[in-house]
Amino acid sequence: MTLTARQEEIKARFIEVRGTWGPSWDSILRLDPEFLLAYLDFSAVPWRQNHLTPQVKELIYIAVDANATHMYLPGVRQHVRAALDVGVPPAQIMEVLELCATLGIHAMNIGVPVLVQVLEERGLRTAPAPLTERQEQIKAEFTDGRGYWNPFWDEILELDPELFAAYTEFSTVPWRGGTLEPKVRELVYIAFDTAATHLYTLGLKAHIENALGYGATPREILEVMEIASVLGIHAVTAAAPILEEEVRAQRAAGNGSTGNGGTGNGGTGDDGAAQDGGAA
Repeated sequence: MTLTARQEEIKARFIEVRGTWGPSWDSILRLDPEFLLAYLDFSAVPWRQNHLTPQVKELIYIAVDANATHMYLPGVRQHVRAALDVGVPPAQIMEVLELCATLGIHAMNIGVPVLVQVLEERGLRTAPAPLTERQEQIKAEFTDGRGYWNPFWDEILELDPELFAAYTEFSTVPWRGGTLEPKVRELVYIAFDTAATHLYTLGLKAHIENALGYGATPREILEVMEIASVLGIHAVTAAAPILEEEVRAQRAAGNGSTGNGGTGNGGTGDDGAAQDGGAA
């Protein structure tokens, strides 16, 4: 499909501002170019203000897309490529993925307090038990390896010390051998805790406190949240190519219900669109 002058203008502007393009953007451009332009303005806010470096911004995008509550693989690929292009070492990208892998512990952070509440309601628990020598050792190892302690770990340590010991070892690997600044690691935690697919406010507060303690500015933390805020576009990048494919399939079947193929302001093209390539 030949693009209109307006569509060509928007595409050029998108590439200029974001430095990337993919097949899913083609679909959105054909279906509703003015929506794509509005998204460009929305997503470009952290790139206009630049409180974080381009390298850190790309790592934040990876954290938002790769974490287990989202797993938007087209975005992971695009931002891994972009991170490498701006000079991020592969080991630092791997470090971000390792940080994202800790998200699963939130099953314990949420579940154990509920268990404690039910036990107390049934009279099966009246107060926390004193920590054993082994539990005190685990707490010290976590505090030393991760650089903080938060009361939300107390009940997990008390009720399931072996799990917490294993988690301590697991979660401190990037802190022992990685090369990212501690501040950046905390920004990664903030990214996936604040993302709309997770919204884990308990951890978010703790990691904001930690990030500030490591020297992060409020503007840097806000920029992480701005990057996470564009996650919703994946509803469109994932589904717009499908819409085009289904319109094309109806045409091929001789079904005239789609009229001239128009959807939104741009209309669908006669050509298809690949399933991947668009990312926030």
